[in-house]
Amino acid sequence: MSPTEPWVQEGHATVHGHRLYWKSVGGSGPAGTVVMLHGGPGATHDYLAPFSDLARHGYRVVFYDQIGCGRSDRAESAEEYSVDRDVEDLNELREVLALDRFHLVGSSYGGLLAIGYTLAHPEPVKTLVSVSGLADVPLAVQEMQRLKRELPPSIHSVLERHESKGEYQHPEYLAAVHEFYRRHLCRLPVWPAELAYSLEHTSIPKYGTMNGPNEFTIVGTLRDYDATPRLREIRTPTLVTVGRYDEVTPRVARSIHEQISGSELRVFDESSHTAFWEERSRYFAALRGFLSRHP
Repeated sequence: MSPTEPWVQEGHATVHGHRLYWKSVGGSGPAGTVVMLHGGPGATHDYLAPFSDLARHGYRVVFYDQIGCGRSDRAESAEEYSVDRDVEDLNELREVLALDRFHLVGSSYGGLLAIGYTLAHPEPVKTLVSVSGLADVPLAVQEMQRLKRELPPSIHSVLERHESKGEYQHPEYLAAVHEFYRRHLCRLPVWPAELAYSLEHTSIPKYGTMNGPNEFTIVGTLRDYDATPRLREIRTPTLVTVGRYDEVTPRVARSIHEQISGSELRVFDESSHTAFWEERSRYFAALRGFLSRHP
């Protein structure tokens, strides 16, 4: 390992009877610890790789794969896949890894999970960062359906035709879904390998149970989830980030920002759902500025 490379540790922690994979980047982290929550629900932590950049600025960055995801154990029953379970898994993982106070950063579903965790266990959370996250699933679905209607008519008609027949795995339908993702998930001409890996290795049991067949068809157990009525309870310093073309739209981001007193909102004009890849330098300049104000 080069002297300039951050120190990396990894392993498995037993949490509620299941082994969860974790990875820590950055050694002791004199600037503080950042805990990362991936999205999906059902993706892997890999697509969050750019956040390892924080280790070069004195932070310890802790990633993990939630239950049912990536290198972690699968659940015995689909009933174990829930926001409440993910919240309590994180709290036990925090104790196993001896994490005291930390910055909590959640991407997409991870942003929803970060809000849920902060509401349930506010004490250890130094700051809360929602990265294209959501709190009101019905609002997010409403916005994604609007984006779908704004697609070129040829793509929209393909989606509508196959959805009416429940043909969510039809090759023509999947190609049209990918066009939506090219506009609203990641706008880079070539997707980063880590992002492609996370999407290709999404846990179908967890994603299908909680979400549904794709990003804009949320028919799983999350479909009615809405934490908006409780957002005013959050007193933790909060940053909400979103891309201008995000599938979880700026309207959704504003609905969080407006309810959390003192929160900050940052919109990245050249990005969609993965601003930390699409505008990497700008994104991390903004994130480090926020974190440095809450040492």
